[in-house]
Amino acid sequence: MYFTDRGLEELAERRGEEQVSFVWLAERLRQFVDAHPDFEVPVERLATWLARLDDDDE
Repeated sequence: MYFTDRGLEELAERRGEEQVSFVWLAERLRQFVDAHPDFEVPVERLATWLARLDDDDE
């Protein structure tokens, strides 16, 4: 189990029934990076990965 699994499990337990838009998610990620600039690269990678999930593999 990765350390991040605990946070993901907490997220699913606490907010798993909610529905959010990607606009809302992007704003929360911007706020997180503003508060924690050291995480800019991982957040950028996650956002790019989510944005491109449906792209055809080349």
